[in-house]
Amino acid sequence: MPIVLAAVLIDTIGFGIVMPVLPTLIVQLKGGTLSDAARTGGALLIAFAAAQFFAGPIFGSLGDRFGRRPVLLAAMIAFAVDYGLMAFAPTVGWLFLGRIFAGVAGAIYGPANAVLADVTPPEKRGETFGLMGAAFGAGFIIGPAIGGLLAGFGPRAPFVVAAALAVLNAVWMAVAMPETLAPADRRAFDWRRANAFGAFKPVFHAGGATPLLVVAFLWQLGQMVYPATWAFWCEIRFGWSPHMVGLSLAASGVTMALTQVFLTGRVIRRFGEARTVMIGMAVAVATFVAINFATAGWMVFALIALGSLTGLVFPGINALLSRSVDSSNQGALQGGMASLGSVAEVIGPLAMTQTLAFGTEHGTPGAAFLLAAALAAVAAVIVATRVVQREGIAPA
Repeated sequence: MPIVLAAVLIDTIGFGIVMPVLPTLIVQLKGGTLSDAARTGGALLIAFAAAQFFAGPIFGSLGDRFGRRPVLLAAMIAFAVDYGLMAFAPTVGWLFLGRIFAGVAGAIYGPANAVLADVTPPEKRGETFGLMGAAFGAGFIIGPAIGGLLAGFGPRAPFVVAAALAVLNAVWMAVAMPETLAPADRRAFDWRRANAFGAFKPVFHAGGATPLLVVAFLWQLGQMVYPATWAFWCEIRFGWSPHMVGLSLAASGVTMALTQVFLTGRVIRRFGEARTVMIGMAVAVATFVAINFATAGWMVFALIALGSLTGLVFPGINALLSRSVDSSNQGALQGGMASLGSVAEVIGPLAMTQTLAFGTEHGTPGAAFLLAAALAAVAAVIVATRVVQREGIAPA
């Protein structure tokens, strides 16, 4: 279990570690303005998400056929290759190749969850999967902070460190990790099961959850403003160094984690899931709009603290969704959610980076945050008009 959690931690650290230095590296390799670099950064995220979308079902099926260990080991080697390519990339094209490798390796979560299920009794799996979430959250705090600190050694230094971490974890897996899937429990590989487009089918089995699925999709689409544009916006708007960008991302991770640990459960118990979602979305709209008008760095850190309340939204949506379908359709519902998330990760970076670049060129660098605010507002209206009415909740 520690080896698998370390793999997830390294995956998330690797994603966060590149964010503070990516604008500088793109400009170094390609030239042009930061708004041009933002468009390229969005395309890199799309390459990552598309590769992950196609690789996820394949990795899952390969894990069922050959066992979890070789699949996880291959993923960590792919991570090391990705970071190595990005560390020594002579052109932007090499960055795209590295991001595709990273997307393939990012399909690690399915086999990693399968390992945790293999080694944990059913009654303890909820707690164990919570450790997976903790590893992901810790990586998103550590990664940007390390990336910002290492940026002083040049924009390629964080990639070298990430590659070394991936190699160390791969060696640890090869030496110490046993196989967790018994040969008798394996099944033949079937391309029909590994077809990524088949992941959309479960959405249609969750008809009662349609309004909430739309809300979840709009929400995920709007939240892509952070990974797609944050580093670029900070440098365009305030001229922040990669170190400052890393600190801001680490601060965001810390405040979001504190919200999840200390507030989410209390707020849901006090106001219920639907109202909790609306509270989080109202805060999101206000935060996104305020970011657009921020004129000083201290305002950004204050808004990061306020924006942590947006962490109330997704737990509330998940709780509502779980009551939207019967027990026989819970798996179909989760499959639909995963599919919608993959689509948001492809569309979101394109929409947000193009909006950032267009807004910057026309005097509104925060335009992407205004788009995110609009998406959150539409989602909140759907919750207010469809979900609250269905739940029979009186207006606050």
